[in-house]
Amino acid sequence: MSTQPFGHGLALAQPVRFSRFFRVASRAVTMAGLVSLAACGGGGDAGQSPFPPEPGNGTPPTQSAAATPQLCAPTNPYVADAGAPTTVGSLANEKAWLHAYMDQAYLWYSEMPSVNADSSIYSNTTDAYGSLDNYFEALKTPALTASGKRRDQFSFTYPTKAWKDLSQSGVESGYGIQWYMQQSTAPRGLRIAFVEPGSPAEASGVMRGDVLVTVDGVSADDTTTSGVNTLNAALFPSAIGSTHHWVFSRGASELNVNLSSAVVTKHPVPTTQVLDVGGRKVGYVLFNEHLGTAEADLITAFTSLQSAGVQDLVLDLRYNGGGYLYVASELAYMIAGSTRTKGKVFEQLQYNSKRTADTNSADATTPFFNTSCLFDANFKCTKQDPLPTLNLSRVTVLSSSGTCSASEAVVNGLRGVDVDVRLIGGTTCGKPYGFTAKDNCGISYFPIEFKGANAKGYGDYADGFTPNCTASDDFGHALGDPAEGQLSAALYQLSSGLCGPTGSRAQPQAAGSKAMVPTGRLLRGPERESRILLPGTR
Repeated sequence: MSTQPFGHGLALAQPVRFSRFFRVASRAVTMAGLVSLAACGGGGDAGQSPFPPEPGNGTPPTQSAAATPQLCAPTNPYVADAGAPTTVGSLANEKAWLHAYMDQAYLWYSEMPSVNADSSIYSNTTDAYGSLDNYFEALKTPALTASGKRRDQFSFTYPTKAWKDLSQSGVESGYGIQWYMQQSTAPRGLRIAFVEPGSPAEASGVMRGDVLVTVDGVSADDTTTSGVNTLNAALFPSAIGSTHHWVFSRGASELNVNLSSAVVTKHPVPTTQVLDVGGRKVGYVLFNEHLGTAEADLITAFTSLQSAGVQDLVLDLRYNGGGYLYVASELAYMIAGSTRTKGKVFEQLQYNSKRTADTNSADATTPFFNTSCLFDANFKCTKQDPLPTLNLSRVTVLSSSGTCSASEAVVNGLRGVDVDVRLIGGTTCGKPYGFTAKDNCGISYFPIEFKGANAKGYGDYADGFTPNCTASDDFGHALGDPAEGQLSAALYQLSSGLCGPTGSRAQPQAAGSKAMVPTGRLLRGPERESRILLPGTR
């Protein structure tokens, strides 16, 4: 059975790439959840790059330096974490390898701009990672989607060790807070969307819905450069044990706490329950990330729902940015069952024109996996047992702009086998693409390598899936509370077939009507919005 690879700071007024601020945080192995905010009343990248192709002859660096893997700059801070033996080389060698890799693997290699690799912005040996990240960003396609957004918002770089810690073990640094921002300009509406169980944030008593007022004496809506820097330092700390003083509002009350950053273990499936809706048993699963550790949690959740005899399922993916594709396949199988999925493709991958052999290979076809894997540190399955299944013909998914990549693959894969997937919430992020982590000199590179399509051949959702019923995230209620806005709308739609109007059920709307469009976004980096294949086979 084949297995498949796994799919930020506050900005000043000038356009800023998300990854530039994300890079600063990830270099220190922080939670790296940064998204652009604006100081001085402006900002955001608006589909632009602050690092356009520089004038020059456009000669690939392979003409002047060897494109040998693991030939590393002595100033690269991550060389010791490389996935293979290394040799002392230069920054030019690492750029040469990167260009050669992109030219072979990148889905849009033919659209790579001509870039002068010797430009100073890509050649600062005192900031080797920054130079390589800048060069990587400059090589990405400038093409736009139909809606005008950058087609490649997703390719990124990440320190290899930090990536392994997050993707395999569910470990990262921070407070255990998923931040939400209403808008990038003041008033920003910074608040807590989710608190990780067992985290410093939970221990301090902060809760979902708490609104940030100040941190270290600086207003959450400060627009000065010094204020923005203070907010960045606190929201995304650069080291373990970084302590900051926070003031949150909770209704009419105010909460003052000190929070120190620590190593946080993520819980991908924190909530599973059975609800009674008009005499029908409806399962609810909050699923936040397709990490390697999620597989066992999902099996436990669906085993309990199967034993309870649930007749419908609400799958909460509003904060799920994706991850391992094989986990998405297993999840879809546990929903749909063997009859609907037998012999069907969950996702068919298509690589670039140089990689027709990869497109036509058996590994490009992800089936609906019907057994567990529970892989070890070497990506080998340790326990292949039959998966539980609910055998459902329909599923309700709670969605938002934070629903991305592997989560969208669940929606698309189920629709490919005629499961009725109903979305309640907001439009998803629009990422039918994925990649395989490729290490060189302790830095993992994630250029988009493939596009995925379901059993019906559909995979054109670069602008996201539109919800059947719109509903905003309700921070006044806990996730899983039947009174919470999105879950309430889902339960109402299940029982009536209609979309509940905003704030009232007195005037129901037909399913598919668009009421108030949810706004705002989660503050997180591209490593949390992924569709990734495992190296090797299952």
